[in-house]
Amino acid sequence: MRELDHVFTPFTLNRLRARNRVFVPAHTTNFGADHLPTDRHVAYHRARARGGASLVIFEAIRVMENTLGRPQGVAGYAPECVPFYRKVVDAVQEEGALFFAQICHMGRQIDGDFERTVSWGPSPERWGLGAWTPREMSRADMQAVIDGHLRTAENMLAAGVDGIELHWGHGHLLQQFLSPLSNRREDDYGGTTERRMRFPLEVARRLRALAGPDVCLGIRFSAEEFVAGGLDIDEASEIARRAVQAVQFDFIHVTHSAYHMSRSLGTQMADMAVDRSMFRSLPGAIRAAVADAPRPVAIFTVCKVRDLAEADAVIASGDADMVGMARAHVADPALVSKWQAGRADEVRVCIGCNQGCAQNLEKNIALTCLVNPAAGREARWVEPEADRAAVVRKVLVIGGGPAGLEAAGVAAARGHSVTLWEREQTLGGRLRLAAGLRLREDFGLWLTHARSRLARHGVTVCLGQEATIEAILAAQPDQVILASGATPVTRTLSDGHLALTLDEAARLDCGGRHVLVYDETGDWGTLGLIDHLSECAAQVTLVTPAAGMLWRTTIYSTTLTFSRWRERKVRVRTMRRPLSFAAGRVLLEDLSCGEREVIEGVDHVVACVPPRACHPLEASLGEAGISFAMAGDCLAPRSAVEAVFEGQRTARAL
Repeated sequence: MRELDHVFTPFTLNRLRARNRVFVPAHTTNFGADHLPTDRHVAYHRARARGGASLVIFEAIRVMENTLGRPQGVAGYAPECVPFYRKVVDAVQEEGALFFAQICHMGRQIDGDFERTVSWGPSPERWGLGAWTPREMSRADMQAVIDGHLRTAENMLAAGVDGIELHWGHGHLLQQFLSPLSNRREDDYGGTTERRMRFPLEVARRLRALAGPDVCLGIRFSAEEFVAGGLDIDEASEIARRAVQAVQFDFIHVTHSAYHMSRSLGTQMADMAVDRSMFRSLPGAIRAAVADAPRPVAIFTVCKVRDLAEADAVIASGDADMVGMARAHVADPALVSKWQAGRADEVRVCIGCNQGCAQNLEKNIALTCLVNPAAGREARWVEPEADRAAVVRKVLVIGGGPAGLEAAGVAAARGHSVTLWEREQTLGGRLRLAAGLRLREDFGLWLTHARSRLARHGVTVCLGQEATIEAILAAQPDQVILASGATPVTRTLSDGHLALTLDEAARLDCGGRHVLVYDETGDWGTLGLIDHLSECAAQVTLVTPAAGMLWRTTIYSTTLTFSRWRERKVRVRTMRRPLSFAAGRVLLEDLSCGEREVIEGVDHVVACVPPRACHPLEASLGEAGISFAMAGDCLAPRSAVEAVFEGQRTARAL
């Protein structure tokens, strides 16, 4: 591992001293209760501060009732919130990190369903088809927003925060004023760049006057919206240049995207399929734009920086002073300290799957993480190495998929003597298949981590080992963990044709072929398969009986996925099911009216249907009186998030 000469160098912000150049950006956790921080926030952020991050920026703190959005959304405008924030601030500062409060009005993308409020925006422009049209804000509305920001900032300063980040990004209200995509006003607050900046600058000036010159104040700013008609880097650079001349900003946190139901939203938490290079030029352009500021302005950057070697390279380039790593810290709160201790190979690397973080955000449930099931459970689940078992057991894990790998690794880290049996010649289960798909290769990062953890903790791995009740009895384990997964189900069409399973299709060489994918799952497997096939130059048609598609995934990935599919000419037929397949002709039934249609020139039909739980040993183990527990798809087929979580929970219960 090369020396990291830049990332561990301290940095000065206004009168503050950051111990290194790595920070945890604001990101929604959905840990709030009654719109206030909770003990779950305290434990979560303490763990990341203890893990070495120099700065924690708390998630968007709402400045008014009509921007709360969800019950878990945290607010800062009422004075009774101060002691709740003080607990989180104290926890972070006690671990040697700085704490900034991000304050925000989210504007038009808050539908008001929970609080029965009206959405506000600079113009009556919706952010997506499913959204209500917002109220076009009056001058009185704008003053109310200013007052809300000031009340919230006063409360955050009373809570002891080290600095304030004002949100000018991600398509929230102040960016809605900045962007020509969302600001269609014809008064003094719309039209030219100068006029669109007027209201965001009014808020910023009042905040600086309230805080005084010695409080660290900056903005999170989307430098590129990645959508036609929105902000691009050229206009964003001009906005940044004007902003630092008008207001004393100590930092600009350069981000990108808008809440807009297009590929823009899919860049906000770019998943594993997205090339990170599309974001790397943004901070350098903003740095150049603010070079003539009256006083130095630090540049922060963010998005898909996965390890400290990459963060070090970003800082060495001169484009940024500090690097934000949100999902990387969700995946491993001790990211920084492990690198500092020479244990980078032990880091749980973020794989950019978006299945535990972004997907839960959309569902309004608490954040979790595929690679780190302990995320959000830090108060109960310390690192397994620090959670030693009271009684050491001889543990046999059956199945080397995600549930079995996690169970074996965690059990061994807690001190148990662990053996893992896998009937195939390679570990990984169906996740190994996923890692073999184009644009899904990063699943392999977790598999590499899981395998290395087995070796580090002395797990005995037996490949090609078929588990029978006789073999289990001969092994004499104290505890069996059954993680035998699920098996694919083959769909037979009405004419008797056997469609390929997802697993079979993933192994095909389909370049130049026409593949019809029939999907009843709406899940990530179908998304990954279609991405893979289209990247391999296959012609793909997606058919589903549902009125929509990929309903079990998240818009934080699919908005960009659909843009990619459009470029690859992926065709979609909803409310259809295939009846027959012969001589390249697929007969479809339109489920809305019963009519039939034919798709010509098809080479393969694939049916993505839920797999079936595989648990042939469950009854035998019970009859033999062997203590056992089950984890993952052998209980019921779901996603890798549940499989890894159950693997860890089962191992912690030993």
